[in-house]
Amino acid sequence: KGKIEVLSRGKTVRREWVSKLWRRLRHWWLGPCGGLEVLRVAWPLMVSMGSGAVMHFCDRVFLSWYAPEAMAAALPAGVLHFTLLCFPFGIAIYVNPFVAQYEGAGRFDRIGRVVWQGVWIGVVVGPLFLATIPAAPAWFQSLGHSAELARLETLYYQVLTFGAGAWICGGAMSAFFTGRRQTRVVMWVDTSAALLNVFLDYAWIFGHWGLPRWGIEGAAWATVVSQWYRLGVYLWLLFRPHLREKYGIVSGLRVDPELLKRLFYYGAPNGLQLLAEVAAFTLMLLLIGRLGDEAMAATTAAFNVNSFAFIPTLGLGIGLTAIVGRELGRNRHDRAARATWSAVVLAWFYMGSIAMWYILTPDFFLLGYGAGMNPESFESLRRTTTILLRFVAAYCLFDAMNVIFAAALKGAGDTRYIFLANLTLSTPPVVIVWLGVHYFSLGLWGCWTMLTAWVYALGLAFLVRFLQGHWRQMRVIEHPPEELPET
Repeated sequence: KGKIEVLSRGKTVRREWVSKLWRRLRHWWLGPCGGLEVLRVAWPLMVSMGSGAVMHFCDRVFLSWYAPEAMAAALPAGVLHFTLLCFPFGIAIYVNPFVAQYEGAGRFDRIGRVVWQGVWIGVVVGPLFLATIPAAPAWFQSLGHSAELARLETLYYQVLTFGAGAWICGGAMSAFFTGRRQTRVVMWVDTSAALLNVFLDYAWIFGHWGLPRWGIEGAAWATVVSQWYRLGVYLWLLFRPHLREKYGIVSGLRVDPELLKRLFYYGAPNGLQLLAEVAAFTLMLLLIGRLGDEAMAATTAAFNVNSFAFIPTLGLGIGLTAIVGRELGRNRHDRAARATWSAVVLAWFYMGSIAMWYILTPDFFLLGYGAGMNPESFESLRRTTTILLRFVAAYCLFDAMNVIFAAALKGAGDTRYIFLANLTLSTPPVVIVWLGVHYFSLGLWGCWTMLTAWVYALGLAFLVRFLQGHWRQMRVIEHPPEELPET
């Protein structure tokens, strides 16, 4: 009888524990700013960013089929181009938290005006990029790469400059929809642009459908055309009648010095943070390029494969920035915190799953390369890239922390800390790799070890800052409203 009573109590305790766990999971999933709400906002952006990852993946695979040295040249040249774009682009896309907080505060008339401030940045910066075309050959020749690799890098970069202005302006316009949580619009526009890029890539690289066989130059022109197409679609959407009046799309079509200054105040650190992070990453790649074309090609392939995990997570981060901005615009910081932790769980589940596949089935992710490469060249690439994917798997969860907690801080306006943390934590790994490559024969594995340590440090730094809670009192808009009633 005593044993039966003990077993009965044990079953009751287990049932109560399971019931309590189920209630907590249900509240996490269905509650305000829970997993379902975050996913509803973020999944179109994850698809949008994922389509961009597929686009870049196809671009690199097509180039590997065309010539391995063309694939090796595309990554450093493309990353250098984006590095120069980072500062103005980081300011332009920071329109997102402004739109979200204005939306949360019910100040719709300010939304169109702040979007145009971001667009004007792209209008000014576009011609400046074209002015860098004559200097490009000297830049790439000074890196110590082979003459052919430097020539291809120069060509790829020079063509990409024709799409710089469209990229920045399109980023500001997409923030109009992202900040208002109309993320499906962004998904359809960006996905269609990515598909156009893939088709033009195939046609322009290999000379199909009446287009010339331009190789790496054709890949760059495909990117430029798709960026201008994206900008044109966003312009058409913005000027629809039901948006023009409510959000001041036409009346806000002018430079507002006060609002532009405010956008620079919060957006400039965002741009500098992006610049510091990408510049450090670019320097890492250029230093790895000194280890030889094979090391550069394997690194390119590993980062290209990892874009399937990392880039969609960026979409989750952008969606979280909009949610945090909206809730802070309503003075509901507890909901903003809840949304952040919901996003952390989603990001860890997604990236953790991908990391497991990197370890168990790395060959699956390299099938595209093997389909068009010489078998001997592919086998060498496969061996090295498989090991590099283990490094990626080791830092995936910390990369998720980096993206999510930084996105939450950006939604509040804590951009200065993010910039200073990136600058402080990015410098030592780059210096160590530079010294190692030049003076201590540091190999590819040593370079990737430093890269992994860098990602770990960033993830922990942003976690600590978020837990401190300073972001709860921050706002980017002028006059936040009084506490709103719960709905």
